[in-house]
Amino acid sequence: MDDTSSPDFDPVPLAAYDGAVPPAPAWFTRAVATPHETRFVEVGEARVHYQVWGEADKPGLLFVHGNGAHAHWWDFIAPYFIEHYQVAALTFSGMGDSDRRDHYTMDLFAAEEMAVLEETGMLAHAIPPVICAHSFGGFVNLLVAAEHGARLGGTITVDTRINPPGGEQMGPPTRPIGTRVYPSLEAALARFRLAPPQPCENHYILDYIARHSLKEGIGDQGEPGWAWKFDPGIWRHYEGRDNPGELMAACQCRTAVLRGEQSILVGNDVRDFMLENLGPVPFISIPHAQHHIMLDQPLAFVAALRTLLAGWRSMDA
Repeated sequence: MDDTSSPDFDPVPLAAYDGAVPPAPAWFTRAVATPHETRFVEVGEARVHYQVWGEADKPGLLFVHGNGAHAHWWDFIAPYFIEHYQVAALTFSGMGDSDRRDHYTMDLFAAEEMAVLEETGMLAHAIPPVICAHSFGGFVNLLVAAEHGARLGGTITVDTRINPPGGEQMGPPTRPIGTRVYPSLEAALARFRLAPPQPCENHYILDYIARHSLKEGIGDQGEPGWAWKFDPGIWRHYEGRDNPGELMAACQCRTAVLRGEQSILVGNDVRDFMLENLGPVPFISIPHAQHHIMLDQPLAFVAALRTLLAGWRSMDA
């Protein structure tokens, strides 16, 4: 029986706080208070939001989020890498604080990644940048690595399911068209849930990303309140690209994979297929983590990623 079928599983744990902020450990409070810049770059007539930590004279490290998420999912992760990197995190169009589009494509998402790398100067640095992408962002990363990998120092895929032939296709979930508006911030926070559903004991992280996922707005019937920032129709107006397995095989740079050891998306069959196509690459499983690794085990995720990047730096020295 998985955790989501347990009678103790609560898909909306923030409801119990009634809008109050859950207590957070000191490391988290310090991390999210780390100074950073908020910037925008225009890609195909849409403003794309991104954030930057650290110094521009250091090599680049770009964090990329998953479906329906945004750059703030990395606010408590990025500061742990500024000793060695200029760090950035973007928000894909149609999500977070980036503009919405009438039509979305995998090519546009890839162009957004490349635009942030260009705008930050990461592609002009003597040491090429590394991209670390979670879930849906990993699919975008495959396209970037296949088409622009020669300009990258490496790509790291985080719990992205690449199906073996004949495997079940698990695309992005469709959502009702229209803007759901909640009467108060407290009511909206009480409805925040992860997709795919999973338990997460770190309620302070859930609360932090939930607050950055909401905005004051007006519903379809003119009612005021709080709404999710993502475009609810994004996947109804989306055009994908090549088979992810084929893109993975066409990767033009070194790569590595992180997964949650308890992930429902990246099981051993997926691991074996990815290793077959990628070759002998680092494939790291984070203990006691499910799909949303940086929420479940943030410090273990940091430690694994630091170790991986340190190995790559020593190879480049």
